[in-house]
Parts: sequence; C-alpha cells; structure tokens
Amino acid sequence: MLENINPENLIFLDIETVSQKARFDELDETWQELWTIKTGMLNRRSDAEATPDERYNEAAIYAEFGKIICISVGAFRKQADGSMKFHLKSFAGDDEKQLLIEFAEMLNKRQEKGAFQLCAHNGKEFDFPYIARRMTINKLKLPAAIDTAGKKPWEVNHLDTMELWKFGDFKSFTSLKLLAAAFGIPSPKDDIDGSQIYHVYWNEKDLPRIVTYCQKDVLTVAQVFRGFRGEELIAMEHVVFP
Repeated sequence: MLENINPENLIFLDIETVSQKARFDELDETWQELWTIKTGMLNRRSDAEATPDERYNEAAIYAEFGKIICISVGAFRKQADGSMKFHLKSFAGDDEKQLLIEFAEMLNKRQEKGAFQLCAHNGKEFDFPYIARRMTINKLKLPAAIDTAGKKPWEVNHLDTMELWKFGDFKSFTSLKLLAAAFGIPSPKDDIDGSQIYHVYWNEKDLPRIVTYCQKDVLTVAQVFRGFRGEELIAMEHVVFP
C-alpha cells in the first residue's frame, strides 16, 4: 500500500502549542472557571489533587484552552538531476491567526496542483483536529485538506505514522522518539522536548528554538515514513532548511 504513494504527494507536518496565557491568574473569570472544571476532570482521571494553576501548562494540549505557535511542514521535491530533496518550511509567531492564514494559503495553493496527503505522527488524534479547531475558533475557512465534515473515514486523506505502527492494534501509544529509535533514526529530541515548550515560549521567549525543534520532528516523521517503506534515510545534505 505505502509503496503506491508518491512521496512528492505528501506534506509532512508537526505543530507546537502553548496555553493561551502564561499563567492561570492571567485568565479572565470565565476562563478560570472553565479551566478549573477541566482540572477537576483531569484530576479524577489521574487520581491527582493538583490545583488549576499547577496543571495550567497542560492547557496547551486542548484546543479550547491553547493556541498554535508553530506549524512546520516538509515535502519531497525532485531535482533536475533526478535526485530527491526534502524541503522544510515553518509558519510561526505569536499571532496565531496570521500563521494559520498563511498555512491555509499554502494548502490551498498545493491543492490546485492536484491531490495530496497530510502526514504526521499521531496526526489524526492531535495535529489535524487541533489545527481544524483553532482555525474554526479564529473564524477561518478550513482548507479541503483539513476539513473532514461529512466525510466518511476512508475519504479523509490523512496519513498517520503512529496508526501505521499499530498494525491494527489500538491499545497503545508509541512516541515519535521511540519509533525513531526502533528504525535507527537519530533522535529529534536532542535539544528540547514537548514538556519544555511552555517554559521556552513563555519564560525564555525563544520561539526560533521551538521552530527548530518542530522542523526536526517533521524530518523525523519523513524518515519514519521511509523506514516503513524499507528505504534509506534522507541524507542531511538533501534536507533544505528555510
């Protein structure tokens, strides 16, 4: 099945998200109440007794309470000499709506060239719906590649490397870092990991560092895809960074 996919018809992506505000006490009264309710639900699930303030860094996971600060994408492009290079690009910034507009424009322009698939690790559970929800909240029209409304499951043209790894087993979560290690791919978590995004964004205010981290994840997803196909890893000299 995977061998029938033209790599040039794939857009690999990853997103980074943070909470809407740096601290719980910066929320207005309505959103403090809503996050307090959410915290109660999370505490019951994890048998914990954390306060809303203590759990606030987790708000990034939920599209209602978080926002996207970076979407990185990657695509294979055949060169004039027949070789293949992997091009990376990022849409990032403090202005979520603007980066979503630019991302949507990219998808719409790519759609004009013909059918393509989005590919991410755990994308069906996180990246794709999160993007769709944040676009909806920002009152933006969903690109066809993200809009799943009214579509049957087999009509949704998304590829998920975590789903591929399950081989029909729905009981477990496999991280990108673990799957990369299994395929002998250098770890993308050589600087920061997802648990540090909150601190790097809100405290260090180092968005470029987060963008680099996000791009490494996109490259790793593409490497994993090649691993599923039994292909050699993309050589770094064939990776084109922005």
